[in-house]
Formats: sequence, structure tokens, C-alpha cells
Amino acid sequence: MSARSSEAASAGCADCPARPIAQLERLGIHVEDGDYVVALAGNPNTGKSTVFNALTGLRQHTGNWPGKTVTRAEGGFQYAGKRFKLVDLPGTYSLLATSPDEEVARDFLLFGQPDVAVVVLDATRLERNLNLALQVMEITPRAVVCLNLMDEARRHGLAIDDRRLARDLGVPVVPTEARARRGLEALLSAIHDVAAGRAACRERRLPSEPPGFKEAVDHLAGLVQRAYPRLPNARWVAVRLLDGDERIIQAVRTGEWGFSDAAASPGLPPLAT
Repeated sequence: MSARSSEAASAGCADCPARPIAQLERLGIHVEDGDYVVALAGNPNTGKSTVFNALTGLRQHTGNWPGKTVTRAEGGFQYAGKRFKLVDLPGTYSLLATSPDEEVARDFLLFGQPDVAVVVLDATRLERNLNLALQVMEITPRAVVCLNLMDEARRHGLAIDDRRLARDLGVPVVPTEARARRGLEALLSAIHDVAAGRAACRERRLPSEPPGFKEAVDHLAGLVQRAYPRLPNARWVAVRLLDGDERIIQAVRTGEWGFSDAAASPGLPPLAT
């Protein structure tokens, strides 16, 4: 049995995907009472908290993220005989980590490696909300889009082809009206299918990457992957390193989140200051 399989078995679910238990515990999440970990992301005012409350009911508690003044809410639900731990991430407009809220959300998605990332969108403001959804899917393809506030969209005369949107995004898209508890059963089913590997999700890439950019990213991603084999998304990290992302550069240098000692990895080029 591999180390990752051992971690999954020790969490009480031998047939569930392995998860980075040490990283999750460092983030303040304990997984001994759940088969799957689900992250709930979204812009402010999308009804994300309503979705969270509708799925978890009274099975929830709040606190702060370790070392942060940012509030964390988590709860649980059961579906199809499995136990799901739902972590409500701070409402953010992006994952560029320019604020503590954005940093918390990004670190959890990248280093906590949830089994599913549910992104709640306001159906009346897709042009604004899809930016976050695309950023989440750049980090992890194991996503479900919750197209919330469909009643408000109809009230504004908006018609959304959720099947076409699902084809374009490459992940399940579920229309919901969380306040009226409509669409929640379909949302639970989609979450379960992605968590169990029954729903195919497509990895997001730029539709046409400039040759020079692709060559640089692929080269650095290979070096990152060899230097830090436990890293879940070397290509995304390579893009952020090339962009001069100070938070990711710091994580590489300090060895946090499963990075090995940078000094012991001579194949990785020196990082910019």
C-alpha cells in the first residue's frame, strides 16, 4: 500500500481518494469523521452561505483559520452512504492572493486538495462570477458549478443554457435556488459523482497559449514536479512563479505545504527576490 493510500485508509475510507492529511490538519481541518472533503467557494453575495446552510443544516461550526483573523465555517452532510465534510471558504472575487481572504481560499484549494470544489455563481451576474470559477478550475479540475439564484435570473428575463455551460467549462453545472431548496438533490448527486470519480472533469488550459509561454511553463513545471513530487499542480505553481507570486515563492523557499527543502533541489532555478 502506498503512503497516500495509507493516509486514505487511516481516514476510514479505503476506497476514497487519498488526501494530504497533514496539510489539511495544518489548515485546521480534521478528516477522521468524513469520507470526502468539499470546498465551497464563490464571490460575495452569490448565496454561498445559503447553499452551505441548506446542505449542512445544524451540523456545522465556526472558528478562525490557523494564524488568521479570517472566519472559517465547516459542516457535514451524508449522501449515498458517504460522509462529506464541507468547508465554506471566504467569499472572494479572485485567487490572486492580494488579501488574507484570497490567500486562505487559494491555499486550501491548492494545498488542502479537496476532493471536490463547489463554486457558487450568481446566475444574474455570470460575466463577473465566471472569473473565479475559471481560476478555481485552473487549480483543480475536480469542480462543480452551482448556478444559484436561478429564480432571480428568470425574474430578470435571463435564460441560461446550463448544459452548454457545462460542456464549455468541462465540469458539472447544476442550477439551484438555494433559498427555496430547489436543485439541491441534483447538486448533492453531482458532488458525489465528482468525489467518487464517476463524473469526468476536464482540466482547464488557455485555449491558445503563445509558444514561448507554453515552452517556459512546461520547462519550469517539469523542474518543479521533479523537485517537489508531492505538489498537486506543478504547472499552476510554475505559472505563479513566472508571474513573481511572492506567496508561492515563499512557500517554495520555506518548504511549507509539502514542498521539500529548496536547497536540496539543485534542478530548480534560483527564485527571484
